[in-house]
Amino acid sequence: MRSPINGRGNAYNAKKDYDRAIADYNQSIRLDAKYSSPHNGRGNAYRSKGDLDRALPDYDEAIRLDPRSALPLNGRGNVYFDKKDYDRAIVDYSEAIRVDPKYAIAFNNRGLAYGRKKDPDRAIADYNQAIALDPQYAVAYDNRGDAYSAKGDYDRAIADYSEALRIDPKYTIAYNDRGYAYSRKKDYDRAIADYNEALRIDPSHTAALSNRASAYENKNQYAQAIEGYDQLIRLQPTNANWWNYRCWDRAIVGQLQAALTDCNESLRLRADDANTIDSRALVYLKLGDLDKSLADYDAALKLNPKLAGSLYGRGVVKQKKGDSAGAEADMAAAKAMRSNVAEQWANYGVK
Repeated sequence: MRSPINGRGNAYNAKKDYDRAIADYNQSIRLDAKYSSPHNGRGNAYRSKGDLDRALPDYDEAIRLDPRSALPLNGRGNVYFDKKDYDRAIVDYSEAIRVDPKYAIAFNNRGLAYGRKKDPDRAIADYNQAIALDPQYAVAYDNRGDAYSAKGDYDRAIADYSEALRIDPKYTIAYNDRGYAYSRKKDYDRAIADYNEALRIDPSHTAALSNRASAYENKNQYAQAIEGYDQLIRLQPTNANWWNYRCWDRAIVGQLQAALTDCNESLRLRADDANTIDSRALVYLKLGDLDKSLADYDAALKLNPKLAGSLYGRGVVKQKKGDSAGAEADMAAAKAMRSNVAEQWANYGVK
């Protein structure tokens, strides 16, 4: 009879009390070194703690002790996946499927690995298998939706996200993902409704907050976007992106001193970021400090010569400084990069 200590370790694992789980698995292994399950369980606990290098030998040992079990093969595949070694992950998931052809989780996980390798068709084939084996597998529907979204097939993606939500109405990731698909279809009102629902369930869901702010920006509703970045900055005050995005939106609506403070904080957190320097250049332009604006556009373009908005903005500054030839050259080059750059700039409130 196997020791109940291993079962207690499994219970601690389920409760996310990984240190206690590891202690029980250690004891179980001492009592029976040839029992594969505590090695697998300890591998799961180490992986959940982010200690991939300790997880890997436990899965190796579990596979050696019981090569007919799909669980440690899937577990080791997850470690390779976390290490971004997707080819090795696929090998392990495939072996888990060979050992247990009805193991829906391994099909789903292999689909994820193919997705990371930018092979959405193979990913979809695996998600199809996972769903056929478990029609109530909400995660597989959501993942298949991601694969369709990667192919630009947003209608099928939305159908899959909707099915995931029918199965699990509190699945915040699926609300966020469906919102993103609606945004890609430029249906921003439906997108915002989905982001709102994700945030109702989880008010700290940063992806939904960020995506909703972006949707508001696409509707030219900058005040609502700024409120979103306010929340994001409270949640993640060291994330330079949020400070930059709020800087940009504040610049658009004319909150120029506050925008300048935001851009400077973003650059303090992440120096030499071309996009943030571009944002600050717009602030300086709207403040009327043409020399500082020109210097920032030059610096942004030195870091990233393909920033069409910076090139057009530099043209605007040159025009205001009386350099008509330089302005015309920059604006023409910007339009060659992005045909609608002038229309975009018309919304920035530059006089």
